[in-house]
Amino acid sequence: MASETALARRESLSGFPSLTAFGQEIGERRNFAAFDQNRRGSEDSATIQQKDGRDRGFDASSPRYSGHMKRSEEYPRKASGTARPFSNVNASSRRNDQDDLSAATPHHHASLNDMPAIAFDHVTKRFGSASAVDDVTLAVDESAFVTVIGSSGCGKTTLLKMVNALVMPDAGRVFVHGRATSEIDPIELRRSVGYVIQGSVLFPHLTVGQNIAYVPSLLNRDDRRRTEAAVEKWMDLVGLAAGLRDRYPAELSGGQAQRVGIARALAASPDILLADEPFSAVDAITRSALQDEIKRIHAQTGITVLFVTHDIDEALYLGNRMLVIEGGHVAQYATPHDVLHDPAAPFVNRLVAKRKGAYAE
Repeated sequence: MASETALARRESLSGFPSLTAFGQEIGERRNFAAFDQNRRGSEDSATIQQKDGRDRGFDASSPRYSGHMKRSEEYPRKASGTARPFSNVNASSRRNDQDDLSAATPHHHASLNDMPAIAFDHVTKRFGSASAVDDVTLAVDESAFVTVIGSSGCGKTTLLKMVNALVMPDAGRVFVHGRATSEIDPIELRRSVGYVIQGSVLFPHLTVGQNIAYVPSLLNRDDRRRTEAAVEKWMDLVGLAAGLRDRYPAELSGGQAQRVGIARALAASPDILLADEPFSAVDAITRSALQDEIKRIHAQTGITVLFVTHDIDEALYLGNRMLVIEGGHVAQYATPHDVLHDPAAPFVNRLVAKRKGAYAE
């Protein structure tokens, strides 16, 4: 329910039609809710589960994808945990279609049934003879803020790029809201996943307002009022003064440009935000302010965040979960407290050794 409320609140902030509604408009509509309701009148839940699995390309009767499988049977783990089983809820039933996303009344959505926002199932990616990501299996909960940290070249960015299909795995599968990325149109997928990288990477010939409005204008087509309203709301949410709207990127400070990049990534109300060292190019004071901003935005919107960083303090401060990667493998996936005080591997212990005294229990 908390996730549903957060999702509804995020949509009300955006001023845009949902991406599900957009998918219907371009001919991608599949009314799963009605389909499931009709089936449930004559079929038992096990049969439905198997059919749902076949719809998405796997056998739902297999123990790996069984909604009745215990967590310990799905992913053996320590008490601090590294992952959890997938759920067989169809991703297309996650949202209800809405005509007015600015209504004050909270919207109600189909139950997520604990389905992870993102799941990696024995994922491997090689570049030549080297494995950037090696047999990674983990799940990211809805509305989680997961900071990803590790040495340079350990596979952090590769893992991130597999979520929005910029990189495809050589083995295993990546799931976004229960759908394998290999089975989703990449354009459709990327419209539901925001992406912020190091540096602002803004369009230099567009103003601040035009940069933020770029993707929403594609979704809204001729509805300029909705686009304009969303630009205003997201500028305010990321702390951009209205007077900056007509400036060009060259006229912005580093912190202002980074805020525009975040607003642009969030302006279409994505379900997931991928951030690849977004604050590494700014000074320490601006970096601290941006950390506070993104932490506040996450609390306000409930969006799921994967945030790559090389800064252990940033990882500990921002995340409610931390993913530590070593040589393409998951060294530990746990809460910041557990990573700090109960490191699961020698590499993790070295990573946090100098920070233990600075953070109280």
